[in-house]
This record gives sequence, C-alpha cells and structure tokens, in this order.
Amino acid sequence: MPAETSPTVRRRRLAAELRRLRTERDMSMQLVAERMDMTAASLSRIETGRRGIRPRDLRILLDLYDVTETERETLLSLAREAQQKGWWQQYGNVLPSEYATLIGLEAEASTVRNYEQSLVPGLLQTEAYTRAITTAFRPSDSPEEIDRLVAVRLKRQERLDESAFNLSAIISEAVIHQHVGTPAIRADQLRHLANANRRPNVMIQVLPFRAGEHAALTGSFSIVGFPAPSDMDIVYLENMTSAVYLEEPSEVRRYESVFDYLKASALSPNDSASMLIEVSGGLA
Repeated sequence: MPAETSPTVRRRRLAAELRRLRTERDMSMQLVAERMDMTAASLSRIETGRRGIRPRDLRILLDLYDVTETERETLLSLAREAQQKGWWQQYGNVLPSEYATLIGLEAEASTVRNYEQSLVPGLLQTEAYTRAITTAFRPSDSPEEIDRLVAVRLKRQERLDESAFNLSAIISEAVIHQHVGTPAIRADQLRHLANANRRPNVMIQVLPFRAGEHAALTGSFSIVGFPAPSDMDIVYLENMTSAVYLEEPSEVRRYESVFDYLKASALSPNDSASMLIEVSGGLA
C-alpha cells in the first residue's frame, strides 16, 4: 500500500514555495501583507504552513509575484491537495492539533528516527499498552474518547507495513523497566518490540544505562524525513500540554548529530532484541 498523499505535507510545501517566491522578488513581508490587505502575522502563518490560504488570496499572491503559467498551475494544484482531508481528520474532535500535524507528516514521510526516554514509541505500541498510557494521560476522557485515540494510534502503525517507510527507534533502558499496565501487558509489549525488530524496515536499539550521560537526557524526540529533497526534515518535541516542531536546518542537524551518537552508543539490534526477550521472560 503506497503512502497516502498528505494535506499536511502539501500545505508545508506550498508555504515553502510562497516564502521562496517572496524572497526571490526581494519583497518584504510587510509590503506583501499590505498589498494583500492582511497583517504581516497572517502572512507569516501562511508562509510557515500554520494556516492555509484561500484560493482567491493565492491567485492574488501569484499575480503579485508574476508567476509563470506553468508554475501557477503547479501551485494551484498543490493548494487543492492541501485542502483535502486526511484519514486522521475524522478523529479531529479528540486529537490535539499538534498530534494531528505529526500524523499528517508521518503519512508521507520516508523515515522516522525516534529516541524515547520513558515510553515505547507510538508506532511500536501494542493496543493494551496504548490504552494504559492514554488512560493515564487523559483521565477526564470518556471510554469512547479513549477508544478513538487508541484507534488512531493503531491506524498510524499501518505505515510500518510499507517498505518505502523506515523506522529507526532508540529506547532508553528505562523504557523496558517502566511499569505500564499489568506485568502481562509489559511482557507482551517487550515481545512485540523484539518481533518488530525482525522487520526489514524497522530497527530498534536499546540504550543501556551504562552508556552514561548524553545530550538527549533533556527528553525524547523524533526526526521526520521525506522522500522529496525539497522537503526538509522536521524535529518533533512533545510535552504534557503541547508540542514543538523545529525546522531550522541548524537545529535539525543538531538533533541528527545527537541521534547518531545515541545510535552508536546503543546495543546492536540483535543484542537489544535479546534484552527485550530476557526482561519479558521475567515478567511472565
């Protein structure tokens, strides 16, 4: 099953093209905003992909930038695709906007590099494990809302069935020993991780305690990469109430460097699978 066309990625790509056009025309954001009869802040949100753009406004912008007919059609087509609905949007009433953005990015990503400090990565969680942590994170949600959030998590994992998608996950040894749910749930989750490591497009490594101090002690992160060279990698950082996306090349490179360090310091995939199986056996 091929990757789904993601409106999130299309909006991001359109935003980058509009930012490029304005910069190449040597036009300030304030000047363009005045010509568009909007605030500079509104234009900034369009150029960063945080807000969509109406077809009428897009046509005015393209006229302002004197875009060629061929490029105009490409950008208008991109805008139409950005307005389509992704599968995750049917769950919009329970999904935080930042989480919905992550799912939209994953839908067209070619790689995800994930370091997790205390929990199993979402793309590798079992249903019971997901339900346990979702219930803990969202204590005021109804059983129906929890069911919908669990369904979203499991639907996300279908990307692992696609050979064009690659996941490299590094988990702290603390993840293995963190009590989540019952011992049976933990044991099943650890065996699931060990089995997932056999997939050709999945690599799971355990970062042992003995690796000592490292730059990622500040917290977990994901680096989302895309097949198109024009789509720059994004770093995703999550906290209790929100999430942050880093797109500046210098910031992304720093996280990539840290991930490479963690990868070199972690156990091999085979040794990691052995540790997972050994610990799961002690929980039976």
